[in-house]
Amino acid sequence: MSAKKWKVLHTGCLLVVVLLLSTTAGGAARNERKLVLNARSRVEASEGSGKFRVVCKKLEWEPSQTAIIICDMWDEHWCKGATRRVAELAPRMNEVVSKARDKGVLIIHAPSGTVEHYKGHPARKRPQTAPKAANLPKDVVKWCNWIDEEEKKIGYPIDHSDGGCDCEPKCKQGSPWRKQIETIEIHNEDAISDSGVEIWNLLEQRGIENVIVMGVHTNMCVLGRPFGLRNMARYDKNVVLVRDLTDTMYNSRMRPHVSHFTGTDLVVEHIEKYVCPTITSTAFTGKPQFCFKNDKRPRVVFISAESEYGAADTLPGFAHELKTKYGLYCEILQGSTDRQSKERNYISGMEALTNANLAVLFVRRRAFPAEQMKYFRDYLERGKPLVALRTASHAFDTRGNTPDGHAEWRDFDPEVLGGNYHGHHGSGPITTVTAARGAEDHPILAGVKLPFKSSGSLYETSPLNKTAMRLLIGTIPDKEREPVAWTNMYKKSRIFYTSLGCVDDFDNPQFRKLLINAVFWVMNKPVPEAKAGIPIKR
Repeated sequence: MSAKKWKVLHTGCLLVVVLLLSTTAGGAARNERKLVLNARSRVEASEGSGKFRVVCKKLEWEPSQTAIIICDMWDEHWCKGATRRVAELAPRMNEVVSKARDKGVLIIHAPSGTVEHYKGHPARKRPQTAPKAANLPKDVVKWCNWIDEEEKKIGYPIDHSDGGCDCEPKCKQGSPWRKQIETIEIHNEDAISDSGVEIWNLLEQRGIENVIVMGVHTNMCVLGRPFGLRNMARYDKNVVLVRDLTDTMYNSRMRPHVSHFTGTDLVVEHIEKYVCPTITSTAFTGKPQFCFKNDKRPRVVFISAESEYGAADTLPGFAHELKTKYGLYCEILQGSTDRQSKERNYISGMEALTNANLAVLFVRRRAFPAEQMKYFRDYLERGKPLVALRTASHAFDTRGNTPDGHAEWRDFDPEVLGGNYHGHHGSGPITTVTAARGAEDHPILAGVKLPFKSSGSLYETSPLNKTAMRLLIGTIPDKEREPVAWTNMYKKSRIFYTSLGCVDDFDNPQFRKLLINAVFWVMNKPVPEAKAGIPIKR
Protein backbone atom coordinates (compact mmCIF):
# COMPACT_ATOMS: atom_id res chain seq x y z
CA MET A 1 0.00 0.00 0.00
CA SER A 2 1.37 3.42 -0.92
CA ALA A 3 1.80 6.28 1.54
CA LYS A 4 -0.96 8.16 -0.28
CA LYS A 5 -3.35 5.21 0.14
CA TRP A 6 -2.43 5.03 3.80
CA LYS A 7 -3.44 8.65 4.21
CA VAL A 8 -6.86 7.92 2.71
CA LEU A 9 -7.59 4.58 4.36
CA HIS A 10 -6.12 5.22 7.76
CA THR A 11 -6.88 8.85 8.46
CA GLY A 12 -8.22 9.67 11.79
CA CYS A 13 -8.18 11.55 15.12
CA LEU A 14 -6.88 10.71 18.59
CA LEU A 15 -5.51 7.18 19.18
CA VAL A 16 -7.43 5.45 21.97
CA VAL A 17 -6.04 2.09 22.98
CA VAL A 18 -8.31 -0.03 25.15
CA LEU A 19 -5.95 -1.67 27.63
CA LEU A 20 -7.93 -4.68 28.85
CA LEU A 21 -6.05 -6.92 31.26
CA SER A 22 -6.53 -10.67 31.19
CA THR A 23 -5.47 -13.03 33.94
CA THR A 24 -4.49 -16.66 34.17
CA ALA A 25 -4.25 -19.02 37.14
CA GLY A 26 -0.57 -18.08 37.44
CA GLY A 27 -1.24 -14.31 37.47
CA ALA A 28 -1.40 -11.44 34.93
CA ALA A 29 -0.73 -12.31 31.29
CA ARG A 30 -0.43 -10.25 28.15
CA ASN A 31 -3.70 -9.62 26.44
CA GLU A 32 -3.50 -10.07 22.69
CA ARG A 33 -6.84 -8.44 21.98
CA LYS A 34 -6.75 -5.72 19.37
CA LEU A 35 -5.81 -2.19 20.20
CA VAL A 36 -8.72 0.11 19.40
CA LEU A 37 -7.16 3.15 17.80
CA ASN A 38 -8.42 6.59 16.83
CA ALA A 39 -6.06 8.68 14.73
CA ARG A 40 -6.36 12.27 13.50
CA SER A 41 -5.52 13.45 9.98
CA ARG A 42 -6.23 16.50 7.82
CA VAL A 43 -7.60 15.96 4.34
CA GLU A 44 -7.80 18.62 1.65
CA ALA A 45 -11.43 19.64 1.16
CA SER A 46 -10.96 19.72 -2.62
CA GLU A 47 -7.83 19.26 -4.70
CA GLY A 48 -5.75 22.42 -4.85
CA SER A 49 -7.99 24.35 -2.44
CA GLY A 50 -5.39 24.56 0.33
CA LYS A 51 -8.25 24.08 2.81
CA PHE A 52 -8.13 21.06 5.12
CA ARG A 53 -10.72 19.32 7.25
CA VAL A 54 -9.95 17.29 10.35
CA VAL A 55 -10.84 13.62 9.94
CA CYS A 56 -11.05 11.11 12.78
CA LYS A 57 -11.32 7.37 12.33
CA LYS A 58 -11.27 4.41 14.67
CA LEU A 59 -8.76 1.72 13.71
CA GLU A 60 -7.88 -1.67 15.18
CA TRP A 61 -4.32 -2.95 15.51
CA GLU A 62 -2.91 -6.23 16.84
CA PRO A 63 -0.36 -5.58 19.65
CA SER A 64 1.93 -8.29 18.28
CA GLN A 65 1.95 -6.47 14.92
CA THR A 66 2.75 -3.07 16.47
CA ALA A 67 6.01 -1.36 17.47
CA ILE A 68 6.83 1.91 19.23
CA ILE A 69 9.97 3.74 18.07
CA ILE A 70 11.46 6.21 20.56
CA CYS A 71 13.46 8.74 18.56
CA ASP A 72 16.52 10.57 19.96
CA MET A 73 15.45 10.98 23.58
CA TRP A 74 19.04 11.68 24.54
CA ASP A 75 20.50 12.27 27.99
CA GLU A 76 21.67 15.72 26.89
CA HIS A 77 21.06 18.02 23.92
CA TRP A 78 23.20 20.90 22.68
CA CYS A 79 20.22 23.19 23.36
CA LYS A 80 19.57 23.58 27.09
CA GLY A 81 15.88 24.24 26.50
CA ALA A 82 15.57 21.04 24.47
CA THR A 83 17.35 19.11 27.25
CA ARG A 84 14.83 20.40 29.80
CA ARG A 85 11.86 19.50 27.63
CA VAL A 86 13.21 15.99 26.98
CA ALA A 87 13.46 15.51 30.74
CA GLU A 88 9.83 16.63 31.08
CA LEU A 89 8.64 14.26 28.35
CA ALA A 90 10.50 11.21 29.59
CA PRO A 91 8.35 10.15 32.60
CA ARG A 92 5.10 10.17 30.60
CA MET A 93 6.87 8.44 27.71
CA ASN A 94 8.16 5.73 30.04
CA GLU A 95 4.64 5.21 31.38
CA VAL A 96 3.30 4.78 27.84
CA VAL A 97 5.97 2.34 26.69
CA SER A 98 5.63 0.32 29.90
CA LYS A 99 1.91 -0.20 29.36
CA ALA A 100 2.39 -0.86 25.65
CA ARG A 101 5.13 -3.38 26.39
CA ASP A 102 2.79 -5.20 28.78
CA LYS A 103 0.31 -5.51 25.94
CA GLY A 104 2.86 -7.15 23.66
CA VAL A 105 3.96 -4.10 21.65
CA LEU A 106 7.63 -4.14 20.63
CA ILE A 107 9.59 -1.18 22.04
CA ILE A 108 12.46 0.11 19.88
CA HIS A 109 14.85 2.62 21.47
CA ALA A 110 16.55 4.74 18.81
CA PRO A 111 18.98 7.24 20.44
CA SER A 112 20.87 8.06 17.26
CA GLY A 113 24.66 8.11 17.40
CA THR A 114 24.85 6.49 20.86
CA VAL A 115 24.07 2.81 20.26
CA GLU A 116 27.68 1.79 20.94
CA HIS A 117 26.95 2.61 24.58
CA TYR A 118 24.66 -0.44 24.56
CA LYS A 119 27.14 -2.86 22.96
CA GLY A 120 26.43 -6.39 24.16
CA HIS A 121 22.98 -5.50 25.59
CA PRO A 122 20.36 -8.15 24.60
CA ALA A 123 18.15 -5.36 23.23
CA ARG A 124 21.03 -4.15 21.05
CA LYS A 125 21.77 -7.62 19.70
CA ARG A 126 18.15 -8.22 18.71
CA PRO A 127 18.01 -5.91 15.64
CA GLN A 128 21.62 -6.74 14.74
CA THR A 129 20.76 -10.41 14.33
CA ALA A 130 17.48 -9.94 12.46
CA PRO A 131 17.73 -11.51 8.96
CA LYS A 132 17.78 -9.25 5.94
CA ALA A 133 14.23 -8.61 4.78
CA ALA A 134 13.29 -9.61 1.25
CA ASN A 135 11.55 -6.24 0.79
CA LEU A 136 14.28 -4.05 2.32
CA PRO A 137 13.89 -0.59 0.69
CA LYS A 138 17.15 0.68 -0.76
CA ASP A 139 16.62 4.19 0.59
CA VAL A 140 15.81 3.18 4.18
CA VAL A 141 19.53 3.49 4.87
CA LYS A 142 19.39 7.30 4.66
CA TRP A 143 17.42 10.39 5.69
CA CYS A 144 14.21 11.31 3.91
CA ASN A 145 13.92 15.09 3.63
CA TRP A 146 10.48 15.12 1.97
CA ILE A 147 7.93 12.38 1.51
CA ASP A 148 7.08 13.60 -2.02
CA GLU A 149 7.18 16.64 -4.29
CA GLU A 150 3.92 17.96 -2.84
CA GLU A 151 5.36 18.22 0.67
CA LYS A 152 8.61 19.69 -0.69
CA LYS A 153 6.71 22.38 -2.59
CA ILE A 154 4.70 23.31 0.52
CA GLY A 155 7.71 23.30 2.83
CA TYR A 156 7.67 23.63 6.61
CA PRO A 157 5.20 25.94 8.37
CA ILE A 158 8.02 27.24 10.60
CA ASP A 159 11.51 28.58 9.91
CA HIS A 160 14.09 26.48 11.76
CA SER A 161 17.03 27.49 9.58
CA ASP A 162 18.83 28.91 12.64
CA GLY A 163 18.88 25.47 14.30
CA GLY A 164 15.76 26.10 16.34
CA CYS A 165 17.26 27.01 19.73
CA ASP A 166 14.76 29.17 21.65
CA CYS A 167 17.19 30.06 24.46
CA GLU A 168 18.65 33.50 25.15
CA PRO A 169 21.55 33.63 24.58
CA LYS A 170 21.55 30.87 21.98
CA CYS A 171 23.29 27.65 22.92
CA LYS A 172 26.42 26.50 21.12
CA GLN A 173 25.70 23.63 18.75
CA GLY A 174 27.44 20.30 19.18
CA SER A 175 26.85 16.59 19.94
CA PRO A 176 26.92 16.14 23.73
CA TRP A 177 24.59 13.13 23.83
CA ARG A 178 26.01 9.81 25.03
CA LYS A 179 22.96 7.60 25.55
CA GLN A 180 19.16 7.63 25.91
CA ILE A 181 17.82 9.45 28.97
CA GLU A 182 17.71 6.92 31.80
CA THR A 183 14.14 7.82 32.80
CA ILE A 184 12.97 5.66 29.89
CA GLU A 185 13.63 2.08 30.92
CA ILE A 186 15.18 -0.37 28.47
CA HIS A 187 14.17 -4.01 28.98
CA ASN A 188 16.02 -7.02 27.65
CA GLU A 189 13.01 -7.86 25.49
CA ASP A 190 13.16 -4.45 23.74
CA ALA A 191 15.32 -3.43 20.78
CA ILE A 192 18.03 -0.75 20.46
CA SER A 193 19.02 0.60 17.04
CA ASP A 194 19.49 3.82 15.11
CA SER A 195 19.73 2.01 11.76
CA GLY A 196 16.89 2.17 9.30
CA VAL A 197 18.05 -1.14 7.85
CA GLU A 198 18.22 -2.95 11.21
CA ILE A 199 14.85 -1.62 12.32
CA TRP A 200 13.21 -2.52 9.02
CA ASN A 201 14.62 -6.06 9.17
CA LEU A 202 13.37 -6.49 12.74
CA LEU A 203 9.89 -5.22 11.85
CA GLU A 204 9.67 -7.63 8.92
CA GLN A 205 11.03 -10.55 10.95
CA ARG A 206 8.19 -10.05 13.44
CA GLY A 207 5.46 -9.29 10.93
CA ILE A 208 5.01 -5.77 12.29
CA GLU A 209 2.96 -3.48 10.03
CA ASN A 210 1.99 -0.80 12.59
CA VAL A 211 4.49 1.75 13.91
CA ILE A 212 3.99 4.39 16.61
CA VAL A 213 6.70 7.08 16.75
CA MET A 214 7.43 9.41 19.67
CA GLY A 215 10.43 11.50 20.65
CA VAL A 216 12.33 14.52 19.35
CA HIS A 217 12.49 16.59 17.33
CA THR A 218 9.34 16.48 15.23
CA ASN A 219 10.50 18.82 12.45
CA MET A 220 13.89 17.16 12.16
CA CYS A 221 14.78 13.66 13.38
CA VAL A 222 11.24 12.32 13.95
CA LEU A 223 10.30 13.09 10.36
CA GLY A 224 13.57 12.53 8.56
CA ARG A 225 15.60 9.79 10.22
CA PRO A 226 15.94 6.53 8.24
CA PHE A 227 13.49 5.00 10.75
CA GLY A 228 11.36 8.16 10.89
CA LEU A 229 7.81 8.98 9.90
CA ARG A 230 8.44 9.68 6.21
CA ASN A 231 10.26 6.43 5.48
CA MET A 232 7.77 4.36 7.46
CA ALA A 233 4.87 5.99 5.58
CA ARG A 234 6.33 5.90 2.07
CA TYR A 235 7.33 2.25 2.46
CA ASP A 236 3.82 1.19 3.47
CA LYS A 237 3.94 0.87 7.24
CA ASN A 238 0.83 2.05 9.09
CA VAL A 239 2.56 4.81 11.04
CA VAL A 240 1.32 7.42 13.51
CA LEU A 241 2.99 10.14 15.57
CA VAL A 242 2.20 10.58 19.29
CA ARG A 243 1.68 14.30 19.02
CA ASP A 244 1.83 15.14 22.73
CA LEU A 245 5.05 13.15 23.28
CA THR A 246 7.23 15.17 20.97
CA ASP A 247 8.88 18.58 20.72
CA THR A 248 10.11 20.88 17.95
CA MET A 249 13.40 22.67 17.44
CA TYR A 250 11.90 26.10 16.81
CA ASN A 251 12.96 29.59 17.83
CA SER A 252 9.86 31.70 18.45
CA ARG A 253 11.70 34.77 17.14
CA MET A 254 11.67 33.21 13.68
CA ARG A 255 8.81 32.96 11.17
CA PRO A 256 5.85 32.74 11.79
CA HIS A 257 6.63 34.43 15.15
CA VAL A 258 4.44 32.22 17.33
CA SER A 259 5.23 30.57 20.66
CA HIS A 260 7.54 27.56 20.75
CA PHE A 261 4.60 25.29 21.55
CA THR A 262 2.42 26.71 18.79
CA GLY A 263 5.35 26.04 16.46
CA THR A 264 5.17 22.38 17.43
CA ASP A 265 1.42 22.35 16.81
CA LEU A 266 1.94 23.76 13.32
CA VAL A 267 4.44 21.01 12.49
CA VAL A 268 1.96 18.43 13.78
CA GLU A 269 -0.69 19.89 11.45
CA HIS A 270 1.80 19.63 8.58
CA ILE A 271 2.41 15.95 9.39
CA GLU A 272 -1.32 15.25 9.53
CA LYS A 273 -1.75 16.81 6.09
CA TYR A 274 1.20 15.36 4.19
CA VAL A 275 2.74 12.40 6.04
CA CYS A 276 0.62 10.39 8.49
CA PRO A 277 -2.03 10.59 11.23
CA THR A 278 -1.31 11.46 14.87
CA ILE A 279 -2.49 10.17 18.25
CA THR A 280 -2.05 11.11 21.93
CA SER A 281 -0.64 9.36 24.98
CA THR A 282 -4.12 9.32 26.53
CA ALA A 283 -4.69 6.07 24.68
CA PHE A 284 -2.29 4.27 26.98
CA THR A 285 -2.52 6.26 30.20
CA GLY A 286 -6.18 7.30 30.37
CA LYS A 287 -4.94 10.74 31.44
CA PRO A 288 -5.35 14.07 29.64
CA GLN A 289 -2.60 14.48 27.10
CA PHE A 290 0.83 15.63 28.22
CA CYS A 291 1.49 19.37 28.42
CA PHE A 292 4.83 21.10 29.05
CA LYS A 293 4.89 23.10 32.30
CA ASN A 294 5.81 26.31 30.45
CA ASP A 295 2.94 25.93 27.98
CA LYS A 296 0.56 28.41 29.58
CA ARG A 297 -1.72 28.87 26.57
CA PRO A 298 -5.48 28.76 27.29
CA ARG A 299 -6.72 25.37 26.07
CA VAL A 300 -9.72 25.28 23.73
CA VAL A 301 -11.47 22.00 22.86
CA PHE A 302 -13.63 21.98 19.71
CA ILE A 303 -16.35 19.31 19.66
CA SER A 304 -17.56 18.88 16.09
CA ALA A 305 -20.10 16.34 14.81
CA GLU A 306 -22.64 17.34 12.19
CA SER A 307 -23.29 16.74 8.49
CA GLU A 308 -25.37 19.78 7.49
CA TYR A 309 -23.26 22.93 7.69
CA GLY A 310 -19.63 21.99 7.02
CA ALA A 311 -18.27 22.33 10.56
CA ALA A 312 -15.53 19.84 9.74
CA ASP A 313 -14.32 22.28 7.08
CA THR A 314 -14.78 25.59 8.90
CA LEU A 315 -13.72 24.91 12.49
CA PRO A 316 -10.10 23.96 11.66
CA GLY A 317 -9.60 27.34 9.99
CA PHE A 318 -11.09 29.18 12.94
CA ALA A 319 -8.97 27.14 15.36
CA HIS A 320 -5.90 27.98 13.26
CA GLU A 321 -6.70 31.68 13.60
CA LEU A 322 -7.06 31.40 17.38
CA LYS A 323 -3.81 29.46 17.54
CA THR A 324 -1.57 31.63 15.36
CA LYS A 325 -3.01 35.10 16.01
CA TYR A 326 -4.22 34.86 19.61
CA GLY A 327 -1.91 32.29 21.17
CA LEU A 328 -4.50 29.70 22.19
CA TYR A 329 -4.03 25.94 22.16
CA CYS A 330 -6.77 24.26 20.12
CA GLU A 331 -7.76 20.59 20.13
CA ILE A 332 -10.36 19.40 17.61
CA LEU A 333 -12.51 16.37 18.40
CA GLN A 334 -14.24 15.40 15.18
CA GLY A 335 -17.17 12.99 15.01
CA SER A 336 -18.49 11.36 11.86
CA THR A 337 -19.88 13.61 9.13
CA ASP A 338 -21.65 10.67 7.45
CA ARG A 339 -25.37 10.54 8.24
CA GLN A 340 -25.48 6.80 7.54
CA SER A 341 -22.28 5.84 9.35
CA LYS A 342 -22.44 3.16 12.04
CA GLU A 343 -20.05 5.42 13.97
CA ARG A 344 -22.43 8.40 13.78
CA ASN A 345 -22.72 8.65 17.56
CA TYR A 346 -19.09 7.84 18.27
CA ILE A 347 -16.59 10.41 19.49
CA SER A 348 -13.42 10.07 21.50
CA GLY A 349 -11.04 12.36 23.37
CA MET A 350 -13.51 14.24 25.58
CA GLU A 351 -11.10 13.72 28.49
CA ALA A 352 -9.36 16.77 26.98
CA LEU A 353 -12.10 18.79 28.72
CA THR A 354 -10.56 17.86 32.08
CA ASN A 355 -8.01 20.68 31.81
CA ALA A 356 -9.70 22.81 29.14
CA ASN A 357 -10.34 26.54 29.54
CA LEU A 358 -13.05 26.62 26.87
CA ALA A 359 -15.27 24.24 24.90
CA VAL A 360 -16.63 25.12 21.44
CA LEU A 361 -19.62 22.99 20.40
CA PHE A 362 -20.93 22.41 16.86
CA VAL A 363 -22.91 19.15 17.04
CA ARG A 364 -26.22 18.02 15.58
CA ARG A 365 -28.49 15.27 16.99
CA ARG A 366 -25.87 12.95 18.44
CA ALA A 367 -25.87 10.71 21.49
CA PHE A 368 -22.23 10.24 22.41
CA PRO A 369 -20.93 7.32 24.49
CA ALA A 370 -22.03 7.81 28.08
CA GLU A 371 -18.48 8.06 29.43
CA GLN A 372 -17.68 10.76 26.86
CA MET A 373 -20.84 12.74 27.70
CA LYS A 374 -19.89 12.59 31.37
CA TYR A 375 -16.71 14.53 30.61
CA PHE A 376 -18.84 17.22 28.96
CA ARG A 377 -21.40 17.42 31.78
CA ASP A 378 -18.66 17.48 34.41
CA TYR A 379 -16.93 20.28 32.49
CA LEU A 380 -20.03 22.47 32.71
CA GLU A 381 -20.67 21.51 36.33
CA ARG A 382 -17.23 22.93 37.15
CA GLY A 383 -18.43 26.32 35.86
CA LYS A 384 -16.39 26.25 32.66
CA PRO A 385 -17.39 28.40 29.64
CA LEU A 386 -19.00 27.32 26.38
CA VAL A 387 -19.31 28.76 22.88
CA ALA A 388 -22.06 26.96 20.96
CA LEU A 389 -22.85 27.28 17.25
CA ARG A 390 -25.95 26.72 15.14
CA THR A 391 -27.02 23.06 15.52
CA ALA A 392 -25.73 23.00 19.08
CA SER A 393 -29.30 23.99 20.03
CA HIS A 394 -30.27 20.39 19.23
CA ALA A 395 -26.83 18.87 19.70
CA PHE A 396 -27.83 15.97 21.94
CA ASP A 397 -31.46 15.37 20.95
CA THR A 398 -31.61 12.25 18.77
CA ARG A 399 -35.40 12.12 19.01
CA GLY A 400 -35.15 8.89 20.94
CA ASN A 401 -32.68 7.14 18.61
CA THR A 402 -30.07 6.59 21.30
CA PRO A 403 -27.87 3.46 21.04
CA ASP A 404 -27.22 1.37 24.14
CA GLY A 405 -24.41 2.80 26.24
CA HIS A 406 -24.86 6.29 24.79
CA ALA A 407 -26.44 9.38 26.31
CA GLU A 408 -28.78 12.16 25.14
CA TRP A 409 -29.28 15.60 26.73
CA ARG A 410 -32.61 16.59 25.24
CA ASP A 411 -33.08 19.71 27.42
CA PHE A 412 -29.60 21.02 26.68
CA ASP A 413 -30.94 24.00 24.69
CA PRO A 414 -33.25 25.54 27.31
CA GLU A 415 -31.25 24.30 30.28
CA VAL A 416 -27.74 25.37 29.23
CA LEU A 417 -28.02 27.70 26.22
CA GLY A 418 -31.16 29.50 27.38
CA GLY A 419 -32.71 28.96 23.96
CA ASN A 420 -35.93 27.68 22.46
CA TYR A 421 -35.13 26.08 19.11
CA HIS A 422 -38.25 24.72 17.46
CA GLY A 423 -37.41 24.71 13.75
CA HIS A 424 -36.11 27.01 11.05
CA HIS A 425 -37.36 28.91 8.04
CA GLY A 426 -36.60 27.54 4.58
CA SER A 427 -33.34 28.22 2.82
CA GLY A 428 -33.13 31.04 0.31
CA PRO A 429 -33.92 34.36 2.01
CA ILE A 430 -30.81 36.26 3.12
CA THR A 431 -30.82 37.10 6.84
CA THR A 432 -29.96 40.64 7.85
CA VAL A 433 -28.17 40.67 11.22
CA THR A 434 -28.42 43.71 13.51
CA ALA A 435 -27.75 44.48 17.17
CA ALA A 436 -30.48 43.79 19.69
CA ARG A 437 -31.81 46.83 21.52
CA GLY A 438 -29.52 47.66 24.44
CA ALA A 439 -26.75 45.31 23.35
CA GLU A 440 -24.81 47.74 21.16
CA ASP A 441 -22.04 48.25 23.75
CA HIS A 442 -21.63 44.61 24.76
CA PRO A 443 -17.94 43.49 24.56
CA ILE A 444 -18.84 40.62 22.23
CA LEU A 445 -20.00 43.15 19.62
CA ALA A 446 -16.89 45.35 19.92
CA GLY A 447 -15.45 45.96 16.46
CA VAL A 448 -18.22 43.97 14.72
CA LYS A 449 -19.54 46.07 11.84
CA LEU A 450 -23.34 45.84 11.68
CA PRO A 451 -25.53 45.09 9.88
CA PHE A 452 -24.11 42.07 8.07
CA LYS A 453 -25.73 39.35 5.99
CA SER A 454 -26.02 35.58 6.44
CA SER A 455 -27.11 33.07 3.80
CA GLY A 456 -28.00 30.36 6.31
CA SER A 457 -31.66 29.63 7.03
CA LEU A 458 -33.02 31.62 9.96
CA TYR A 459 -33.63 29.55 13.09
CA GLU A 460 -36.85 29.97 15.06
CA THR A 461 -35.67 30.54 18.62
CA SER A 462 -38.22 32.85 20.32
CA PRO A 463 -38.96 33.23 23.11
CA LEU A 464 -35.64 32.85 24.91
CA ASN A 465 -35.30 32.10 28.61
CA LYS A 466 -35.47 35.09 30.90
CA THR A 467 -31.82 34.48 31.84
CA ALA A 468 -30.63 34.97 28.25
CA MET A 469 -29.38 38.33 26.99
CA ARG A 470 -30.03 39.01 23.29
CA LEU A 471 -27.06 40.34 21.32
CA LEU A 472 -28.04 40.00 17.64
CA ILE A 473 -31.35 39.85 15.80
CA GLY A 474 -31.94 38.20 12.42
CA THR A 475 -34.56 39.38 9.93
CA ILE A 476 -35.87 37.91 6.68
CA PRO A 477 -38.76 39.30 4.57
CA ASP A 478 -42.30 38.75 5.83
CA LYS A 479 -41.27 36.80 8.93
CA GLU A 480 -40.96 37.57 12.62
CA ARG A 481 -37.54 38.73 13.82
CA GLU A 482 -35.54 36.08 15.68
CA PRO A 483 -32.61 36.25 18.11
CA VAL A 484 -29.50 34.85 16.39
CA ALA A 485 -26.92 35.41 19.15
CA TRP A 486 -27.17 35.68 22.92
CA THR A 487 -25.42 35.00 26.23
CA ASN A 488 -26.62 32.93 29.14
CA MET A 489 -25.43 31.62 32.48
CA TYR A 490 -25.61 27.90 33.28
CA LYS A 491 -24.93 27.72 37.00
CA LYS A 492 -21.47 29.36 37.04
CA SER A 493 -20.67 28.79 33.34
CA ARG A 494 -20.64 31.70 30.91
CA ILE A 495 -22.42 30.68 27.70
CA PHE A 496 -22.47 32.23 24.24
CA TYR A 497 -24.71 30.80 21.53
CA THR A 498 -25.32 31.83 17.93
CA SER A 499 -27.64 30.17 15.42
CA LEU A 500 -25.32 31.47 12.69
CA GLY A 501 -22.47 29.27 11.51
CA CYS A 502 -22.99 28.11 7.93
CA VAL A 503 -19.91 27.90 5.66
CA ASP A 504 -20.42 31.39 4.22
CA ASP A 505 -20.60 32.91 7.70
CA PHE A 506 -17.03 31.79 8.40
CA ASP A 507 -15.91 33.64 5.27
CA ASN A 508 -17.34 36.85 6.75
CA PRO A 509 -14.77 38.76 8.86
CA GLN A 510 -17.61 40.27 10.94
CA PHE A 511 -18.80 36.82 11.97
CA ARG A 512 -15.26 35.68 12.80
CA LYS A 513 -14.72 38.83 14.87
CA LEU A 514 -17.95 38.06 16.72
CA LEU A 515 -16.73 34.55 17.53
CA ILE A 516 -13.27 35.72 18.58
CA ASN A 517 -14.82 38.25 20.94
CA ALA A 518 -17.15 35.56 22.31
CA VAL A 519 -14.25 33.17 22.92
CA PHE A 520 -12.48 35.69 25.14
CA TRP A 521 -15.64 37.04 26.79
CA VAL A 522 -16.84 33.65 28.01
CA MET A 523 -13.34 33.01 29.43
CA ASN A 524 -13.67 36.36 31.21
CA LYS A 525 -10.67 37.75 29.36
CA PRO A 526 -10.23 40.99 27.40
CA VAL A 527 -9.96 40.57 23.66
CA PRO A 528 -6.30 41.11 22.71
CA GLU A 529 -5.03 42.55 19.48
CA ALA A 530 -4.31 39.88 16.88
CA LYS A 531 -0.61 39.09 16.51
CA ALA A 532 1.13 38.69 13.19
CA GLY A 533 0.69 35.12 12.06
CA ILE A 534 0.12 32.77 9.19
CA PRO A 535 -2.62 33.75 6.71
CA ILE A 536 -5.93 32.13 7.61
CA LYS A 537 -6.84 29.01 5.68
CA ARG A 538 -9.99 27.04 6.26
